[in-house]
Amino acid sequence: MTLLAETVASLSCHDLRCAMIGAAAMAAHGVARATMDVDLLLTGHRTLVSPVWDQLRGSGVSVEVRRGDRDDPLVGVVRLRREGELPIDIIIGGASWQRRAVEDATAVDVLGATIPVASARDLILLKLFAGSPQDRWDIIRLLSASNDPGLPGRVESELNALPAECRTLWRSIATAGGE
Repeated sequence: MTLLAETVASLSCHDLRCAMIGAAAMAAHGVARATMDVDLLLTGHRTLVSPVWDQLRGSGVSVEVRRGDRDDPLVGVVRLRREGELPIDIIIGGASWQRRAVEDATAVDVLGATIPVASARDLILLKLFAGSPQDRWDIIRLLSASNDPGLPGRVESELNALPAECRTLWRSIATAGGE
């Protein structure tokens, strides 16, 4: 079993829902981009102390749990590594829009596992939240690859849940016509 399949199965056994985000999720939405890891989104503080990490350690997985501090916009990050496999970075969020991204994810077969993948709208919101130049490029490509004319409107309807700088980034992309 791949590290990804084992991780998703372990999370499920502990009633923890996740959503694939990042480059692998973008590929599921028709945007190919090279990546050196797989990114998953979990939500809630209890995920940092979950017995799932001990279970994975017991199967030879290197597990590093980092708790966000009081000023960090994330609850934390868990990094999973096993020799010869793509590493997994698990981003742990706490905001209601992040919880909804996990709840609304759709199961897709990816890299030997059936994994919930975040919607294009939620990927764009996550990338607005991250805000790097690579995230901007990813947003433009997601919008270009989408056959859904309602996608920009659905993103805009959720912007008030994000920090002001996310709305500014969205406006700069929207006014530039996605370029």
